[in-house]
This record gives sequence, structure tokens and C-alpha cells, in this order.
Amino acid sequence: MRTGLPLSVGDLALTRFAISPMWEVVAALRTLAADPVPAPHRRWAAQVRPRLAAAGLDRGWLAELVPPHGHLPDFLNPVPGVPVAELAAELAAIRATGPALLRHDLDCLRADRGVRAGGRLRLRLRLRLLEREPEQALRRITAEAEAFWQLALAPYWSRIRAVLEADVLRRARQAAERGSAAMLGDLHGTAHWADGTLHLSERHCAVTRIATGAGLLLVPSVFAWPRLLTRTVAPDPPQLCYPALAAATVWEHRPAPRAEALAPVLGRTRTLLLAELDVPASTTELAARCGLSAPAVSQHLTALRTAGLVSSHRAGRCVLYARTGTADAWLDALP
Repeated sequence: MRTGLPLSVGDLALTRFAISPMWEVVAALRTLAADPVPAPHRRWAAQVRPRLAAAGLDRGWLAELVPPHGHLPDFLNPVPGVPVAELAAELAAIRATGPALLRHDLDCLRADRGVRAGGRLRLRLRLRLLEREPEQALRRITAEAEAFWQLALAPYWSRIRAVLEADVLRRARQAAERGSAAMLGDLHGTAHWADGTLHLSERHCAVTRIATGAGLLLVPSVFAWPRLLTRTVAPDPPQLCYPALAAATVWEHRPAPRAEALAPVLGRTRTLLLAELDVPASTTELAARCGLSAPAVSQHLTALRTAGLVSSHRAGRCVLYARTGTADAWLDALP
């Protein structure tokens, strides 16, 4: 389907960028549901799938609501009110979803997934609960979203956010140097600007200015590739979630730092642990990789976390440790 989004001078004046954790949650879920997983994300998928399966998130609400293709529930992506949204604020907005939007999404999901004509029983039951007891269902959905975030995205967030912020800066510079039309036309291969309209091809559904708010919200995403995802819900501005530039670099393997360069500062064991955290891991995993006892690893991780070089992310019984942006910058600066 080919569709177009007219943009007036006023709409262009209100066009802005935002970074949204929930858009990354939805796009990441869609990536995991794809068969096969897009090549840039396979290393990440191999790391997170066992964690998600252990937590039961591979068969939960979100796994049912976010298919590899077709309609995405609009209530999962409320409008970010700030340039970099907080997950907690977005989850609160989801829990406050109004009945009109919920009814619209339920109708779209039933039609799109063929639930009325004998779709999967589990999805039918969950949609029925979402309709009859929305507060309870939305609490479950947001609890799952937070757990998914902690297991699949939070350990990588410093890298993801750096890529997203770099994309926004490059797009803003492009708009300043070449104009908004050039920037909008360069968002995605299916988008081009002509005659005051942002034309979008290969769409699953129409994207129009009818019954939407003024402006345009542009949301870069590491996981949207290779798609352009959209949301048009009155009275909100249209949202375009597009693939961030250099998104695949998030998963590039970073060579271990030279132990002799950092060892005098951190000690050899802590340097080794930082190097191993190129991939987020638990205490048990790190102990096995490094040939250390779990208590010793825990003690060193506590010191690194206190220094701001490591972050911890809990979801249920699982605690994952990851390098922070500060640690990555430090390691990147080594000769």
C-alpha cells in the first residue's frame, strides 16, 4: 500500500525527535518474532532468547500482542513527552490507556490476526480479558514490558542510547544544512518527500493526516530495521519509528582491552571482568569464563559498579551485569 502524510508549515514547525524505550521494546519483540531474525540482530537474539524463555516471556502477553507482521497495538506506544523518555513514564501512560483506543486496538487485532475466524485460543482469551478487565490486563502487560526491558534491553541500553542520540544529531544537522525535506526523504528507503507530502510505500495500513494531531514525531530505533513503523492516533501527532543510522554497530564485538594498560589502575581481575562484559552476563557465567569463584566475582563487580563502570539489571531471579557507557568510552580510548 502506498500512502502519504501531508505536512503543512505548521506541522514542520512542530516536528521533533524523541527516544522511546517502549518503541525499542515493541520493535525488539517484533525482531525476535521474525523468522529468521534479521542478520544484524542475530547475535543479540542468541544472547537474550534463553533468558526470556527462562522467565516465560517467550509465551506471555507481549509475545502474543506483537506479531512479526501486521498490526501493532497503538496503546503500547504512547507519545513521549520529552526528548528522551523514561520507561516508567511510558508504562504509566500505557496503564492509563483510554477505552476508545483500547477498543480500536482490539478490533484491529481481531481482524488482523483472524481471531474471529478461529485464531489461537490463547490470544482469544487474552483479548477477551483485555476487553473485560482492562486495568488488570494492562498491569500484566506493563509488568511484562518491564521484565522484558530488564532482560533484553537494559544491559545494552548505554550502547543503544548512544547510537540513537548520534542518529538524532546527524538528522538535525542534515535538516540544518539541507532542509527538512531532505532529512525526511532520507529516513527510510520507502519514504520520499514531494509536493508537501511525505510519501510512504509498502505500508500495511494507511498513514494519513486525518484525525491526527499537528506535527510529526520521529523516533529512531535500533530494532526497527529493516522496517518503518508508524502510529496514527487522534489527537496525537503521527509517529514514525525508523531505523537509526549505524544501528548494527551496537552488536559489533569489541576486542578485549590490553590487560597491561588497565591492570595498574583496576587490577588484572577487574580488567578481565570488564573485558568479558562485552556481552552482559551473570555472576555465575563470569565465574565460569574467568576461572574464579562466584563470591570473588561478586565482590569485584560490586567495586566496579560503585565506580560507575558496571551496571546491574534484575528480572526475577536473574541479575545481569553490563559495562556502562563510561566504561565503554574508557576502553575505546585505550591504544
